Amino acid sequence: MRPEIVKISHENPEPSLINYAAQQIRNGEVLGMPTDTFYGLAADPFNLRAVDLVYDIKSRSRHKPLSLLIESVEQAEMLARPLPDEFYALARKFWPGPLTIIVRAASRLPLKVTANTGNVALRVPAAPIPLAVIHAAAIPLTATSANLSGASECTTAIAVRDQLQGRIGIIIDGGTSPREVPSTIVDLTDSEARWKVIREGAISSQEISRFFAEG
Repeated sequence: MRPEIVKISHENPEPSLINYAAQQIRNGEVLGMPTDTFYGLAADPFNLRAVDLVYDIKSRSRHKPLSLLIESVEQAEMLARPLPDEFYALARKFWPGPLTIIVRAASRLPLKVTANTGNVALRVPAAPIPLAVIHAAAIPLTATSANLSGASECTTAIAVRDQLQGRIGIIIDGGTSPREVPSTIVDLTDSEARWKVIREGAISSQEISRFFAEG
């Protein structure tokens, strides 16, 4: 199966193509899609069949939760339990951008998405295409990188096609990724630690530490 490659302008995404991508996701498809870091696998997190497909496409362990792309803090409030002050501070400072924040998940999120951890990782990307698709589909999107588990992340649609071969049906081509490093992940679920960086990426640990020290 050769995937359908849909070219969408990174700077000015065409509404008709965005609506097409959003409809495919609403129909249960998994799309390769650019973000502001690497290409990701975008699916409806409330569609359990689509979530299963994401795991199958990546050959990813079901014990690893899926992070989500969202369009706003308001959307985060629908997906997470009462959010700590640190969440709002980080979101104001670093969103949209390459910061993923782990918080306690709301009960409405499927256990398959959270891998039964009770937590969810959220991010508002600084990228017009995924933001437009999230808005058009009116749901958050899964955000795990579009690559086989353990393999290198993809920065182009062609790299996604070549690595995933016949595992994926549609890839959005939004050009080359603007970064070649992943998002930084901050965990806010430990009440004693308050916050901790569990993966350093595009935003340095020092910058996060300095931000909280100054706050």
